[in-house]
Amino acid sequence: MSASTSAPLHRGFLDAAGRFPERTAVVDPGHGPLSYADLDALSARVRDRLAQLGVGPGDRVGLYLRKSADTVAAIYGILRAGAAYVPVDSGAPVERNAYVFHNCEVQVLIAEARVLDAVRAQFEALGRTPVLVALEDVGGAKGLTRWLEAADRGGSAPTVPDHSSEPDDVAYILYTSGSTGRPKGVTLTHENAVSFVQWCSETFEPHERDVFSSHAPFHFDLSVLDLFVSHRHGAALVLIGEEAGKEPTGLAKLIAEHRISVWYSAPSILSLLAQFGSLDKHPVPDLRHVFFAGEVFPIKHLRRLAELWPTPRYFNLYGPTETNVCTFYEVKLPIAAEQNTPFPIGKVCSHLRGKVVDEDGKEVADGQEGELCITGRGVMQRYWGLPEQTQKGFLSSRNGERWYRTGDIVFQDANGDYVYKGRRDRMVKRRAYRVELGEIEAGLYKHAQIKEAAVIAIPDEEAGVKIIAHVSSRTGAPLSLIEMKGFCAQVLPMYMIPDRFQWHAALPKTSTDKIHYQQLKEMS
Repeated sequence: MSASTSAPLHRGFLDAAGRFPERTAVVDPGHGPLSYADLDALSARVRDRLAQLGVGPGDRVGLYLRKSADTVAAIYGILRAGAAYVPVDSGAPVERNAYVFHNCEVQVLIAEARVLDAVRAQFEALGRTPVLVALEDVGGAKGLTRWLEAADRGGSAPTVPDHSSEPDDVAYILYTSGSTGRPKGVTLTHENAVSFVQWCSETFEPHERDVFSSHAPFHFDLSVLDLFVSHRHGAALVLIGEEAGKEPTGLAKLIAEHRISVWYSAPSILSLLAQFGSLDKHPVPDLRHVFFAGEVFPIKHLRRLAELWPTPRYFNLYGPTETNVCTFYEVKLPIAAEQNTPFPIGKVCSHLRGKVVDEDGKEVADGQEGELCITGRGVMQRYWGLPEQTQKGFLSSRNGERWYRTGDIVFQDANGDYVYKGRRDRMVKRRAYRVELGEIEAGLYKHAQIKEAAVIAIPDEEAGVKIIAHVSSRTGAPLSLIEMKGFCAQVLPMYMIPDRFQWHAALPKTSTDKIHYQQLKEMS
């Protein structure tokens, strides 16, 4: 792999559009396909209109949209304007999403009309309102096209050239759960993203006949592989919405009907497909790669999936948002009946380097456990506006190299593969999302009747982890489960809502009067 990356992230798509203008770029089920030529033309119109709205190199543009061809065209338009895209979970509370956009000072927000009044009210309370673009009825790029046509009736936007972003320019910001109770923005450059896309291209050899799944939402780092690797090679990308993505029988049918050849998702959905997808009724002769990432894949479900889908190659991809994928491991089939422990997370990707360190930051001997640290071109620059957290997140070597501290405890086995053991902090992976338990606690404390809140996670074979909220109320009486679930849905993303609430007259304390988390974990 080359030592540096000079082409911007969107260059791969533009080159493919020049080579394969008539090929399908995006399939938006229920709305039909969009060709590379169509997506090129539409994203160019977005670029021009954003420039007219004042968006320039280095600016941020927010996306508050459900997954659709509209979103894909908007992403490329933003990048072509030289700006960075900032996507959010369209199903998360408006207050949280408004905080994200306010935090990174988006110049323009492209949002669905249905959320505009609520998000505008939040911006007014925060003291700054960006330029707001409302899209009606997103899907098939129709909402985006209607907005552009309406804007053109007031005068066409001057054509501007595609911005040739520099390697260190920010390409996108993905907000993850933060220990302070506020999400933090992982800031990724064109160099970070393109080095990863190049590694995927060299390792997995995609081509224009491939059909990629797009199961992960665009605010999740798995989407970077789906979108930019497929479009670098002229392949088709099939968008899978949130509801369709959770229903295993319909999903199995979709994979077969769209002849998907490259699948990428969290293990949880693949486990559902293996158990409830009736995969034997939906043959997939075109499927050649199955990637999974974000959480541990229970062996019994992986074995069952491999029995039902025996022909693809299976890869365990590991890495936090700050590095995207940083290690990978190919699962060899068949999986032996005596295999009962999860597979390793593998070896470090070629555009990165890794080491394992102890609590003092010193490298451990081969085979010993420690924290995995990663350096290289794929590692983020910083957390947006959080210099202290950025500094804490890195380990500096004597030669000036910055190593990202993943927080994951690993060891190297006899084959040189890293084996994942667990976390060193209060962050867990749930449905492949990173969840800071402290952010859930901060959300619970927003309830007027909550006196104390402590959140713990316990291992669960099916779900990976279950999240238990230990709480006490100001009156001493427990609140109803319906009330608590409903309240949490207003202040937290769905994937952060606790599985169970346990009520106490008072939470147990340590000798220093801190909440006794270990005792709560034993009680759970």
